[in-house]
Amino acid sequence: MRVAYFDCFAGISGDMTLGALVDAGADFELLKTELGRLHIHDEFELSLERVTKRGISAADVTVKLHHHHDHDHGHGHSHGRSFTDITHIIEHSALSERVKTNAIAIFAKLGEAEAKIHGKGIEEIHFHEVGAVDAIVDIVGACVCLELLGIQKVYCGPIPTFHGTVEIAHGTFPLPAPATIEILKGAPWRELGIEGEIVTPTGAAIVATLAEGFGPMPEMSVESIGYGAGKKDFGVPNVLRIMVGTPADSGSGEPSYNAEVAVIETNIDDLSPQVYEVVMERLFEAGALDVYFTPIQMKKNRPATLLSVICEPDQVCTMSAVIFGETTSIGIRIDTRRRVCLDREIVSVETEFGPISIKVARYEGSVLNIQPEYEDCKAAAAKHAVPLKRVRDAAVAAFYSRN
Repeated sequence: MRVAYFDCFAGISGDMTLGALVDAGADFELLKTELGRLHIHDEFELSLERVTKRGISAADVTVKLHHHHDHDHGHGHSHGRSFTDITHIIEHSALSERVKTNAIAIFAKLGEAEAKIHGKGIEEIHFHEVGAVDAIVDIVGACVCLELLGIQKVYCGPIPTFHGTVEIAHGTFPLPAPATIEILKGAPWRELGIEGEIVTPTGAAIVATLAEGFGPMPEMSVESIGYGAGKKDFGVPNVLRIMVGTPADSGSGEPSYNAEVAVIETNIDDLSPQVYEVVMERLFEAGALDVYFTPIQMKKNRPATLLSVICEPDQVCTMSAVIFGETTSIGIRIDTRRRVCLDREIVSVETEFGPISIKVARYEGSVLNIQPEYEDCKAAAAKHAVPLKRVRDAAVAAFYSRN
């Protein structure tokens, strides 16, 4: 298992997160390819350069918009999109389900904060900084990079304090911005006292949604370190540091024998088959690790479906709510089980049909299984008008030719 520790000693924003993850090893070209699946790729372009922030070399990722306004992580006016608009863009992309689920969850965190501040429902909120194309790119891009790096768990350090004022859509307001402080309720803060906005709502939402917790760096073996540059300069190096590695009790390339999960099951015999697709989608959106259906025979030989959901133990209540809300079930069974997981990561290979992502599983450093990503193969096959299996075979051959 691979983990990432976000050391926000000088704050965090969306572009700082992208830069740090790329600097830690996420393939920048593959990141751009994946972002092209959003169907808004004609609205922006991504660039990468190295900069120095008070003696620290860092990756500076910039989103240049094609609608005559610059990438700005402040809180001025911008062409907003509603939460429904953003969800539609992400859900109808060709990105992986994990990326979609995480990105939508981050935007939900932002939307809920804005809705509470303004006393409205989340569907009534038209985001300002949040809804701009650059924030969509930052959030989805961060989720893509975490998948490319094979990160399964994220941890975050304490949030540094800062002060000053910021211009938001409704006037001047003291820092932290209302959405930022709402999102980070319950997170620990440490004194830094920098004047200026060093933690943005986008950065706050990324760690508040994805981090397992806030605190000191966990015991881990560090494999790579990335520094992502912010756009402004303060009294400290304006960079986000992300450390990627394996937990101290899990050697690199070795399977995790202590991964504990919850398995939720329920028998259903009176639900329209058409609804099961929605049930699965909702469960994955809520963070399920896996969802599957098994045909069974119940008493009096009635045909039925066994719905099984695998999730993290702390997600049982969330999954149960989805099951009760979306199905006709009136009772569920819950088991806690251990599973053995091989170390895995996502790599990119170049083929005659373009770059293809491949999931690689290893045991003690040796490759045991590889699997080209279906959506990549499907898109390449359609673009070049060739059978999907030909693209898949080309990806497998490309992987083994370089390994």
